Amino acid sequence: MKAKILLACALVFLCAGLVRAQQPDQDPIGQNFFAPDLVIQHQEEIGLSDEQKTYLKTEIRQAQVKFTEWQWKLQDEVEKMASLVKQPHVEEADVLAQLEKVLSMEREIKRAQVTLLVRIKNKLTPEQQAKLVEIRSKSANK
Repeated sequence: MKAKILLACALVFLCAGLVRAQQPDQDPIGQNFFAPDLVIQHQEEIGLSDEQKTYLKTEIRQAQVKFTEWQWKLQDEVEKMASLVKQPHVEEADVLAQLEKVLSMEREIKRAQVTLLVRIKNKLTPEQQAKLVEIRSKSANK
């Protein structure tokens, strides 16, 4: 029973994080970054240079490869945890150890996401950043 409650809590925290990630305007940290797709969609409008485009393409591709690999690993670890908690008797230590693996994977993913966002922001000029803030604001008000 404890394991089911633990798993439910972990899933609630995971879902809450995903919801926050989908609402960047309400995230005091996320609202200061620019999603890769926003930059890509408005590259002409913000005047990305060829050097910026090349840099961002490389960074985004590298991140996508990592994210895909980590997504597979995370799913595997979540499935292992699910199989542990399905048992009639749940070993608390095993579930907590597996939870640590899941949380560790999630931490690595979030760290890589923030790293990518920092690199994107740092490659943009203040003028480009201001333009993206304006674009994001207009699209949020629609």
